[in-house]
Amino acid sequence: MNRKIIPLIISVVIIAILLANCNIPRISLAPATSTSTTAPTGTIPVDATPTDTAPPPFATAELGLAENPIILALPPTANTQAQIDAAKVIASLFTERTGYAVVTIIPETYTALVDALEKGNAHIAVLDPLVYELAYQRGLVQASHAVVREGEAAYGAQFLASRRGGFTSYFDEGTGENLDEAPVALTQFADKKPCWTDETSPSGYIIPLGYLNENQIVTKPAAFVEGHPTVVRSLYASGICDFGATYIDARKFPSLEDEFPDLVEQVIVVWQIPPIIPYEVLAFSTKMPLGMRELFASFIPAIMQTEAGKAAFQAAYEIEELAPVNDGYYAEFHRYMSASHLDFLALIK
Repeated sequence: MNRKIIPLIISVVIIAILLANCNIPRISLAPATSTSTTAPTGTIPVDATPTDTAPPPFATAELGLAENPIILALPPTANTQAQIDAAKVIASLFTERTGYAVVTIIPETYTALVDALEKGNAHIAVLDPLVYELAYQRGLVQASHAVVREGEAAYGAQFLASRRGGFTSYFDEGTGENLDEAPVALTQFADKKPCWTDETSPSGYIIPLGYLNENQIVTKPAAFVEGHPTVVRSLYASGICDFGATYIDARKFPSLEDEFPDLVEQVIVVWQIPPIIPYEVLAFSTKMPLGMRELFASFIPAIMQTEAGKAAFQAAYEIEELAPVNDGYYAEFHRYMSASHLDFLALIK
């Protein structure tokens, strides 16, 4: 045997022995999140639903592949097969146009929905104002489209008081415009008792409270009377509270007009909050890459223009129309929601 070959053979044998005794990690092609039918904590699987299982080392499945799909969340209130089927149609329409795999889940609660957004177990959702604000403050979502109701993408609120209480109105009923700024109009509520609707109402409590706090107006402890018409009725009756807040214009609720013909004259609008409150917001998870978010958003108008897409959004989310927006569109909403100083996580269910 050639003497020059012997050292080469010895070197090869030594390397083989060393490699046999080493742990060389294998690159796994397993998904970053499993597509097991076991749902994440707090969610109900609709179809192939990701779990909270940690990905194996060196996982290479990218978001949007079948092994790690985009997740469309239904609202926790979804409880019919028609809603589930409609969500699947929306998912398939997104897949058809974007090429990305999309599946659906139903969170058991809104708290579970926020948790899913935080863990990457939800990527597309239609959020009510309270949940949107909480997710936005945590940096979990980016607004994409506003839900439009009766031609409007947002709505306002109003401060009301009894005419007998001696309050001054800074609102012109004829023109529908405020006559002065909030600090001037709302100062008269200092040390007065408010009637609020309930703790989760943006127009009947949270946003009006934000306006009062923003202007450093301290009131007496409030009465939560459960419902906008009840706020109006309480002010008409007098003695329960000094002022209150409702959507525009709760005074004209049919049963109230029938019960109190002179109600509009006796319960006055002191000041109106402009339309800054969203109905609902279609939002994307910030865990989706920006380009992917923009791609999905760009196809929403086309999907809504199809008969199948429009019907699916109506059945799944009760949405008839969507308008493109961004988080900046809700800047005033964010400002006064934050000024309320409330714990939104404690308020959602």
